[in-house]
Amino acid sequence: MSFRSVLKQTASIAKNTKVVGSIVAATGLSASAMLYADSLSAEALTAAEHGLHPPHFGWSHNGMFDTFDHASIRRGYQVYREVCASCHSLSRVHWRTMVGVSHTNSEVREFAEEFEYDDEPDDQGNPRKRKGKLSDLMPSPYPNEQAARAGNQGALPPDLSLIVKARHGGADYIFALLTGYPEEPPAGVVLPEGANYNPYFPGGSIAMGRILFDDLVEYEDGTPATTSQMAKDVVTFLNWASEPEHDERKRLGLKTLIILSVLYGLSVAQKRIKWANIKTRKFVFNPPKK
Repeated sequence: MSFRSVLKQTASIAKNTKVVGSIVAATGLSASAMLYADSLSAEALTAAEHGLHPPHFGWSHNGMFDTFDHASIRRGYQVYREVCASCHSLSRVHWRTMVGVSHTNSEVREFAEEFEYDDEPDDQGNPRKRKGKLSDLMPSPYPNEQAARAGNQGALPPDLSLIVKARHGGADYIFALLTGYPEEPPAGVVLPEGANYNPYFPGGSIAMGRILFDDLVEYEDGTPATTSQMAKDVVTFLNWASEPEHDERKRLGLKTLIILSVLYGLSVAQKRIKWANIKTRKFVFNPPKK
């Protein structure tokens, strides 16, 4: 086989490879576009699952390199403690996670010591109680699900530990829900006994009534306690509770991007140095003379 034949076969294989690669890439992009379009047009299974979609709010921590407003987290815990904690729990959040985030070590210890936890029994086997510690989980306001339902007309108040990540719309939905109670339900809307109307809640009928009103709490930093301010603060706190690693994750992500960028630049420079002689070589074919 002549040298020219080898070159022709090599060029043909390379061309076919490029064609196959282009077809695979086009198929993958088309499938991805179809899946994305389907996700945008997806609908709930029943009309009762539809709720008014919340608007998008400009949360200060939504940016790629933005972190939580820790003063807002501190205020949000105050709202949760004074307003929400009577019905809703944070059973997956440890007291210690708040240290250095929104409160000092001594402040969090005081919060924990306000509650009693089960301790190991004494030598006679009698149960004992102890004050809370930083390593404890935040307590629930009810001993069990039955007691929670009995105290809320049969409705079970959800645990708020992961509520922001567990609801479609996240922080936008929680904020819209807390501030979206109208004075009166729209004409023609019939609610069950004891229910309240909120257009952002799926179905519109919600057991929880409006709980935030202007000046309901008194912030220690002097921030005006308007309904929207309290809603914003408590949602920021619940967002932090859902992902307490948020700030550290973004810091590590920034460091990773910097390191990878430097390594990429070094690899490109090394590649150019190593391949410079090879790429500038000139091959000359001198066919034998007959």
